[in-house]
Amino acid sequence: MRAKTILNPPKRCSTAETGCLKGFLEGIYSRYTRRELISPDPLQFVYRFSDPADMEIAGFLAAALAYGRVGQIEKSLERLFGLIGARPAAFVRDFDRRKRGLLRDFRHRFTSGDDISDLLVLLKKVVFDCGGIEAYFVRGLDFSHENVVFALSEFCDSLILEHSRGNGGEVKSGLKYLLCSPERKSACKRLNLFLRWMVRDDAVDAGLWKSVPASKLLVPLDVHMSRISRDLGLWGGRKNVSIRTAVEVTTGFGRVCPEDPVRYDFALCRAGMVKDVSVGEELKLVRDGGFLSLK
Repeated sequence: MRAKTILNPPKRCSTAETGCLKGFLEGIYSRYTRRELISPDPLQFVYRFSDPADMEIAGFLAAALAYGRVGQIEKSLERLFGLIGARPAAFVRDFDRRKRGLLRDFRHRFTSGDDISDLLVLLKKVVFDCGGIEAYFVRGLDFSHENVVFALSEFCDSLILEHSRGNGGEVKSGLKYLLCSPERKSACKRLNLFLRWMVRDDAVDAGLWKSVPASKLLVPLDVHMSRISRDLGLWGGRKNVSIRTAVEVTTGFGRVCPEDPVRYDFALCRAGMVKDVSVGEELKLVRDGGFLSLK
Protein backbone atom coordinates (compact mmCIF):
# COMPACT_ATOMS: atom_id res chain seq x y z
CA MET A 1 0.00 0.00 0.00
CA ARG A 2 1.46 3.33 -1.05
CA ALA A 3 1.95 6.08 1.52
CA LYS A 4 -0.84 8.63 1.77
CA THR A 5 -0.46 12.35 2.32
CA ILE A 6 -1.58 13.50 5.77
CA LEU A 7 -2.29 17.21 5.95
CA ASN A 8 -1.82 18.70 9.40
CA PRO A 9 -1.64 22.52 9.18
CA PRO A 10 -0.49 24.43 12.26
CA LYS A 11 -3.06 26.11 14.48
CA ARG A 12 -2.67 29.62 15.85
CA CYS A 13 -5.00 32.49 16.70
CA SER A 14 -5.64 35.03 19.41
CA THR A 15 -8.34 34.74 22.06
CA ALA A 16 -10.07 37.89 20.78
CA GLU A 17 -10.23 36.62 17.21
CA THR A 18 -11.60 33.27 18.27
CA GLY A 19 -14.19 34.74 20.63
CA CYS A 20 -15.62 37.16 18.07
CA LEU A 21 -15.90 34.55 15.34
CA LYS A 22 -17.34 31.98 17.74
CA GLY A 23 -20.10 34.37 18.77
CA PHE A 24 -20.99 34.97 15.12
CA LEU A 25 -21.04 31.25 14.30
CA GLU A 26 -22.91 30.19 17.43
CA GLY A 27 -25.65 32.71 16.67
CA ILE A 28 -26.19 31.17 13.23
CA TYR A 29 -25.98 27.66 14.69
CA SER A 30 -28.72 28.39 17.24
CA ARG A 31 -31.02 29.85 14.55
CA TYR A 32 -30.69 27.15 11.92
CA THR A 33 -29.75 23.85 13.55
CA ARG A 34 -33.31 22.58 13.73
CA ARG A 35 -34.81 19.34 12.41
CA GLU A 36 -37.71 21.11 10.68
CA LEU A 37 -35.23 23.02 8.49
CA ILE A 38 -33.56 19.94 7.00
CA SER A 39 -35.71 19.71 3.86
CA PRO A 40 -34.76 20.02 0.98
CA ASP A 41 -31.29 18.89 2.14
CA PRO A 42 -30.60 15.28 1.02
CA LEU A 43 -30.15 14.45 4.70
CA GLN A 44 -33.95 14.27 4.82
CA PHE A 45 -33.78 10.82 3.21
CA VAL A 46 -31.84 9.44 6.18
CA TYR A 47 -34.77 10.25 8.44
CA ARG A 48 -37.26 8.41 6.27
CA PHE A 49 -35.95 5.26 7.94
CA SER A 50 -35.68 4.27 11.57
CA ASP A 51 -33.38 1.24 11.50
CA PRO A 52 -29.72 2.36 11.80
CA ALA A 53 -28.62 -0.05 9.05
CA ASP A 54 -31.19 1.43 6.66
CA MET A 55 -30.25 4.97 7.70
CA GLU A 56 -26.55 4.32 7.03
CA ILE A 57 -27.17 2.96 3.53
CA ALA A 58 -29.68 5.71 2.77
CA GLY A 59 -27.20 8.33 3.95
CA PHE A 60 -24.40 6.97 1.81
CA LEU A 61 -26.55 6.95 -1.33
CA ALA A 62 -28.08 10.36 -0.60
CA ALA A 63 -24.64 11.92 -0.09
CA ALA A 64 -23.25 10.19 -3.19
CA LEU A 65 -25.82 11.98 -5.36
CA ALA A 66 -25.59 15.32 -3.55
CA TYR A 67 -24.28 17.25 -6.53
CA GLY A 68 -26.09 19.59 -8.91
CA ARG A 69 -29.22 21.65 -8.27
CA VAL A 70 -31.04 21.00 -5.01
CA GLY A 71 -34.35 20.33 -6.75
CA GLN A 72 -32.78 17.80 -9.11
CA ILE A 73 -31.00 16.04 -6.26
CA GLU A 74 -34.29 15.70 -4.38
CA LYS A 75 -36.10 14.43 -7.47
CA SER A 76 -33.40 11.86 -8.24
CA LEU A 77 -33.30 10.58 -4.67
CA GLU A 78 -37.08 10.26 -4.57
CA ARG A 79 -36.88 8.05 -7.63
CA LEU A 80 -33.91 6.03 -6.38
CA PHE A 81 -35.46 5.24 -3.00
CA GLY A 82 -38.74 4.48 -4.73
CA LEU A 83 -36.88 1.76 -6.64
CA ILE A 84 -34.96 0.52 -3.60
CA GLY A 85 -38.00 0.34 -1.34
CA ALA A 86 -38.59 0.51 2.40
CA ARG A 87 -35.52 -1.51 3.47
CA PRO A 88 -32.32 -0.17 1.87
CA ALA A 89 -30.02 -2.40 3.96
CA ALA A 90 -31.90 -5.53 2.87
CA PHE A 91 -31.82 -4.30 -0.73
CA VAL A 92 -28.04 -4.10 -0.49
CA ARG A 93 -27.64 -7.47 1.28
CA ASP A 94 -29.78 -9.18 -1.37
CA PHE A 95 -28.47 -7.21 -4.33
CA ASP A 96 -28.37 -9.36 -7.46
CA ARG A 97 -28.78 -9.22 -11.23
CA ARG A 98 -32.54 -8.70 -10.97
CA LYS A 99 -32.10 -5.68 -8.72
CA ARG A 100 -29.47 -4.32 -11.10
CA GLY A 101 -32.15 -4.47 -13.76
CA LEU A 102 -34.49 -2.38 -11.61
CA LEU A 103 -31.91 0.43 -11.55
CA ARG A 104 -30.86 0.27 -15.20
CA ASP A 105 -32.92 3.25 -16.34
CA PHE A 106 -32.06 5.42 -13.34
CA ARG A 107 -29.99 8.53 -13.97
CA HIS A 108 -28.88 11.55 -11.97
CA ARG A 109 -26.94 13.93 -14.19
CA PHE A 110 -23.89 11.86 -15.19
CA THR A 111 -24.45 9.06 -12.65
CA SER A 112 -26.15 6.10 -14.29
CA GLY A 113 -28.10 3.21 -12.84
CA ASP A 114 -25.16 0.96 -13.63
CA ASP A 115 -22.87 3.24 -11.60
CA ILE A 116 -25.25 2.94 -8.62
CA SER A 117 -25.38 -0.83 -9.11
CA ASP A 118 -21.59 -1.08 -9.14
CA LEU A 119 -21.55 0.90 -5.90
CA LEU A 120 -24.19 -1.36 -4.34
CA VAL A 121 -22.17 -4.46 -5.23
CA LEU A 122 -19.29 -2.98 -3.24
CA LEU A 123 -21.55 -2.01 -0.34
CA LYS A 124 -22.89 -5.57 -0.28
CA LYS A 125 -19.36 -6.85 0.23
CA VAL A 126 -18.72 -4.18 2.88
CA VAL A 127 -21.84 -5.28 4.78
CA PHE A 128 -20.99 -8.99 4.61
CA ASP A 129 -17.31 -8.52 5.46
CA CYS A 130 -17.63 -5.89 8.21
CA GLY A 131 -21.29 -5.61 9.15
CA GLY A 132 -21.64 -2.05 7.89
CA ILE A 133 -19.95 1.00 6.41
CA GLU A 134 -18.74 2.32 9.78
CA ALA A 135 -16.69 -0.77 10.60
CA TYR A 136 -15.19 -0.79 7.10
CA PHE A 137 -14.29 2.90 7.26
CA VAL A 138 -12.69 2.61 10.69
CA ARG A 139 -10.27 -0.03 9.37
CA GLY A 140 -8.42 2.80 7.62
CA LEU A 141 -8.69 5.34 10.44
CA ASP A 142 -5.51 6.12 12.36
CA PHE A 143 -6.56 7.88 15.56
CA SER A 144 -3.15 9.56 15.82
CA HIS A 145 -3.89 11.55 12.64
CA GLU A 146 -5.25 15.08 12.76
CA ASN A 147 -8.13 14.30 10.42
CA VAL A 148 -9.80 11.67 8.22
CA VAL A 149 -7.82 12.36 5.04
CA PHE A 150 -5.92 9.07 5.23
CA ALA A 151 -9.08 7.13 6.14
CA LEU A 152 -10.95 8.64 3.18
CA SER A 153 -8.15 7.58 0.84
CA GLU A 154 -8.09 4.08 2.27
CA PHE A 155 -11.87 3.79 2.02
CA CYS A 156 -12.14 4.96 -1.59
CA ASP A 157 -9.00 3.32 -2.91
CA SER A 158 -9.74 -0.07 -1.35
CA LEU A 159 -13.25 -0.13 -2.83
CA ILE A 160 -12.01 0.93 -6.26
CA LEU A 161 -9.35 -1.80 -6.08
CA GLU A 162 -11.99 -4.36 -5.09
CA HIS A 163 -14.11 -3.41 -8.09
CA SER A 164 -11.09 -3.49 -10.37
CA ARG A 165 -10.17 -7.02 -9.29
CA GLY A 166 -13.63 -8.29 -10.14
CA ASN A 167 -13.87 -6.52 -13.48
CA GLY A 168 -10.64 -7.27 -15.29
CA GLY A 169 -8.95 -4.11 -14.07
CA GLU A 170 -11.64 -1.83 -15.51
CA VAL A 171 -13.18 0.92 -13.39
CA LYS A 172 -15.65 3.24 -15.06
CA SER A 173 -15.44 6.96 -14.48
CA GLY A 174 -18.93 7.00 -12.96
CA LEU A 175 -17.89 4.79 -10.05
CA LYS A 176 -14.69 6.76 -9.57
CA TYR A 177 -16.77 9.91 -9.27
CA LEU A 178 -18.94 8.34 -6.58
CA LEU A 179 -15.79 7.32 -4.69
CA CYS A 180 -13.60 10.41 -5.13
CA SER A 181 -10.35 9.92 -3.22
CA PRO A 182 -8.13 12.60 -1.68
CA GLU A 183 -5.32 10.89 -3.57
CA ARG A 184 -6.87 12.40 -6.72
CA LYS A 185 -6.90 15.84 -5.02
CA SER A 186 -10.68 15.80 -4.55
CA ALA A 187 -12.11 17.83 -1.67
CA CYS A 188 -14.37 14.78 -1.08
CA LYS A 189 -17.37 17.02 -0.39
CA ARG A 190 -19.98 14.27 -0.63
CA LEU A 191 -18.10 11.74 1.48
CA ASN A 192 -17.36 14.38 4.10
CA LEU A 193 -21.06 15.26 4.07
CA PHE A 194 -21.93 11.62 4.72
CA LEU A 195 -19.42 11.47 7.59
CA ARG A 196 -20.93 14.60 9.11
CA TRP A 197 -24.39 13.05 9.05
CA MET A 198 -23.19 9.79 10.57
CA VAL A 199 -20.72 11.07 13.21
CA ARG A 200 -22.14 14.33 14.55
CA ASP A 201 -25.13 14.14 16.89
CA ASP A 202 -27.41 17.15 17.30
CA ALA A 203 -30.85 18.32 16.18
CA VAL A 204 -29.82 17.84 12.53
CA ASP A 205 -27.09 15.20 12.22
CA ALA A 206 -27.97 11.59 13.02
CA GLY A 207 -24.97 10.57 15.17
CA LEU A 208 -25.21 6.88 14.24
CA TRP A 209 -21.47 6.25 14.30
CA LYS A 210 -19.77 6.07 17.69
CA SER A 211 -16.22 5.10 16.71
CA VAL A 212 -15.17 8.18 14.70
CA PRO A 213 -14.42 11.39 16.69
CA ALA A 214 -16.16 14.52 15.44
CA SER A 215 -12.85 16.34 15.94
CA LYS A 216 -11.37 14.51 12.92
CA LEU A 217 -14.09 15.41 10.42
CA LEU A 218 -13.54 17.73 7.46
CA VAL A 219 -15.86 20.48 6.25
CA PRO A 220 -17.82 19.37 3.14
CA LEU A 221 -16.76 22.11 0.74
CA ASP A 222 -19.37 23.08 -1.84
CA VAL A 223 -19.58 26.40 -3.70
CA HIS A 224 -21.41 28.15 -0.84
CA MET A 225 -19.10 26.90 1.92
CA SER A 226 -16.06 27.76 -0.18
CA ARG A 227 -17.33 31.31 -0.57
CA ILE A 228 -18.30 31.91 3.04
CA SER A 229 -15.08 30.29 4.30
CA ARG A 230 -13.16 32.73 2.11
CA ASP A 231 -15.25 35.61 3.49
CA LEU A 232 -14.41 34.42 7.00
CA GLY A 233 -10.71 34.57 6.12
CA LEU A 234 -10.23 30.82 6.51
CA TRP A 235 -8.55 30.33 3.14
CA GLY A 236 -7.09 32.43 0.37
CA GLY A 237 -9.62 31.76 -2.38
CA ARG A 238 -7.30 29.97 -4.83
CA LYS A 239 -8.89 28.83 -8.07
CA ASN A 240 -9.05 25.09 -7.40
CA VAL A 241 -10.83 23.71 -4.34
CA SER A 242 -9.02 20.54 -3.26
CA ILE A 243 -8.54 18.34 -0.22
CA ARG A 244 -5.89 20.80 0.91
CA THR A 245 -8.50 23.56 0.85
CA ALA A 246 -10.89 21.42 2.89
CA VAL A 247 -8.18 20.84 5.50
CA GLU A 248 -7.30 24.54 5.57
CA VAL A 249 -10.93 25.56 6.07
CA THR A 250 -11.50 22.87 8.69
CA THR A 251 -8.42 24.03 10.57
CA GLY A 252 -9.90 27.53 10.69
CA PHE A 253 -13.19 26.29 12.12
CA GLY A 254 -11.19 24.05 14.45
CA ARG A 255 -9.63 27.10 16.07
CA VAL A 256 -13.15 28.09 17.12
CA CYS A 257 -14.46 24.61 17.99
CA PRO A 258 -11.59 22.09 18.08
CA GLU A 259 -13.74 19.23 19.34
CA ASP A 260 -16.25 19.68 16.49
CA PRO A 261 -14.93 21.77 13.57
CA VAL A 262 -17.84 20.82 11.28
CA ARG A 263 -20.41 22.05 13.82
CA TYR A 264 -21.45 25.09 11.77
CA ASP A 265 -21.69 23.50 8.31
CA PHE A 266 -25.44 22.89 8.14
CA ALA A 267 -26.38 26.23 9.69
CA LEU A 268 -24.16 28.24 7.35
CA CYS A 269 -25.47 26.35 4.32
CA ARG A 270 -29.08 26.78 5.39
CA ALA A 271 -28.59 30.52 6.05
CA GLY A 272 -27.17 30.84 2.55
CA MET A 273 -30.02 28.85 1.02
CA VAL A 274 -32.70 31.09 2.54
CA LYS A 275 -30.61 34.18 1.72
CA ASP A 276 -30.62 35.47 5.30
CA VAL A 277 -29.40 39.05 4.85
CA SER A 278 -28.78 39.38 8.60
CA VAL A 279 -25.95 36.85 8.28
CA GLY A 280 -24.21 39.08 5.77
CA GLU A 281 -24.67 42.07 8.04
CA GLU A 282 -23.28 40.19 11.04
CA LEU A 283 -20.35 39.00 8.98
CA LYS A 284 -19.62 42.57 7.95
CA LEU A 285 -19.55 43.63 11.60
CA VAL A 286 -17.09 40.86 12.42
CA ARG A 287 -14.96 41.77 9.41
CA ASP A 288 -15.00 45.47 10.21
CA GLY A 289 -13.91 44.61 13.73
CA GLY A 290 -10.74 43.12 12.28
CA PHE A 291 -11.39 39.63 13.59
CA LEU A 292 -11.14 37.74 10.31
CA SER A 293 -7.38 37.21 10.26
CA LEU A 294 -7.24 33.62 11.44
CA LYS A 295 -4.76 32.53 8.77
